[in-house]
Amino acid sequence: MEQKWVEWAKKIQAIAQNGLTFADDKYDIERYQQMREIAAEIFSQYSNYSFQEIHDFINKENGYATPKVDVRGVIFEEDRILLVKESIDKCWTLPGGWADVCETPSGNVQREVFEEAGLEVTADRLLAVYDRSKQGHIPEYPFHVYKMFFLCKVTGGEMKPGMETLDVGFFDLDNLPELSLGRVNERQLKRMLQLRNLQITDFD
Repeated sequence: MEQKWVEWAKKIQAIAQNGLTFADDKYDIERYQQMREIAAEIFSQYSNYSFQEIHDFINKENGYATPKVDVRGVIFEEDRILLVKESIDKCWTLPGGWADVCETPSGNVQREVFEEAGLEVTADRLLAVYDRSKQGHIPEYPFHVYKMFFLCKVTGGEMKPGMETLDVGFFDLDNLPELSLGRVNERQLKRMLQLRNLQITDFD
């Protein structure tokens, strides 16, 4: 469960971003800029990020604040699940990443699987849509994120790592490698197997 300070910082940041989007008065703009700095201060105080890192990060965001979308491809070989090893933290996760604009959710996840695992897939079914802040991911993230998990079927390609991954493999859910917990956790992976078998979509 997300810590309260994270929720406060996100809300302040979102209010500031929305205010800067619609404000015309120079004094209002100045106040919203100060609110954005306060949000960055809160996050840097209680996380491993520096103030400048957070400040620069959130200052890139413009327009009305909405949740970001993370897509993940779920591929099973019997009951073993496909994972990729991230080059950033050397840990394992489902292939996926941020959804790009002007691309469908299924198109995004199919592209991500190909880029990170070398496999051509079709997205057959939406297994789950989760609020990242309620899923126990670490570390905390300064923006609100929705995570979409798609059950995918392999149609071609060759299993191999891509530019952002170091390795690819299928794993038994009772013998998982070290996971990239900011992206996926063990509970979610086991839930994906249940959802595949139950033929339902999970959400919160």
